[in-house]
Amino acid sequence: MIVGFLASCSTPLTSSQDVVQATIAVEDTSVLPAPILQTKSRWMPVRWRELPGWQDNDATQHEAWSAWLKSCQNAATASVYLCPEIRRLSNTNSADQRQWMVKTLQPYRVESLQGPTEGLLTSYYEPVLEASRKWRPGFTIPLYRSPVNVNGKTPWYTRQEMDTLPQVKAQLRGLEIAYVADPIDALILHIQGSGRVNILEEDGSKRMARLAYASTNEQPYKSVGRWLLDQGSTRDVSWPGIKSWLARNPHRLNELLWSNPRVVFFREEAMPDTQIGPKGAQGVPLTPGRSIAVDRASIPYGTPVWLSSSGSEGAAQRFQKMVFAQDTGSAITGAVRADYFMGWGAEAGDLAGRIKQPLQMWVLWPKSPH
Repeated sequence: MIVGFLASCSTPLTSSQDVVQATIAVEDTSVLPAPILQTKSRWMPVRWRELPGWQDNDATQHEAWSAWLKSCQNAATASVYLCPEIRRLSNTNSADQRQWMVKTLQPYRVESLQGPTEGLLTSYYEPVLEASRKWRPGFTIPLYRSPVNVNGKTPWYTRQEMDTLPQVKAQLRGLEIAYVADPIDALILHIQGSGRVNILEEDGSKRMARLAYASTNEQPYKSVGRWLLDQGSTRDVSWPGIKSWLARNPHRLNELLWSNPRVVFFREEAMPDTQIGPKGAQGVPLTPGRSIAVDRASIPYGTPVWLSSSGSEGAAQRFQKMVFAQDTGSAITGAVRADYFMGWGAEAGDLAGRIKQPLQMWVLWPKSPH
């Protein structure tokens, strides 16, 4: 069919991009499949041309295909049988990859069961903190391993109870992985779910380690920024703004921290390669700018997703690209909802803190075998 289309063109195709366009033109004549219903979303079939930015965007840049290969390390979706082809195509050019995608995958617009197609995009990152293996002046805020009686089902003690009740403190004694200097930095680490710590060991040496998510106290997450807004305390609820408010109100530190009862427990992991991201809920390393956290009841792990989002600050917050559903989070719920992994370090944190904007998503799902 594609050969016939090419032969009928009055102007010869002169580039690989022309071949991609020809493939899209052929696919545009095919009958669209039926919608797909998920627990929390409805997937409506669309044409490739309907994806904002698809025609102009190099959707298969190296890091995108690399992120796809990572999903194949622990594939658990209907696309698992495509992984041999994904691996083979990792060594070809972008045009061949795009042509294969158009022929093999069907785009579906993700919408809620009630109909809306627009949702919310936020962003997260991996903090990098200085830490001390042992308590010492200036490093007094502990980060804990999981207590033995945290089972992931029953709510454990709140943050306030962990800070104040002697019997809870006794259960945590000996579970300290390391200590950090700033309680707000520790809170950020809890909210992001993982981070890197440059640990000062007892012998005076330093080494970088990852504190990966292990469990939580199963208490509900409450936004400290929302708490400050509701209090009328400040209008700047960025992390620099929160730290600035706290510098003016140090006596309200515990009140601020205890407004969020949720605590994350960590496990320490070695970091032989600092260019590899933390593992997401799919069990594969996250790729900056290519991994998203989703609601699993809307989009399965490992699914390639076309993401489109624009913020009020213009191009710096404009995304039209292929990403992969490789993580989840307690606050990431709903049909059209994603948390965009920005990377690690202060710059990534600054960028991630600016992202709270409208979102549209299209899943790229394997076509039914003929």
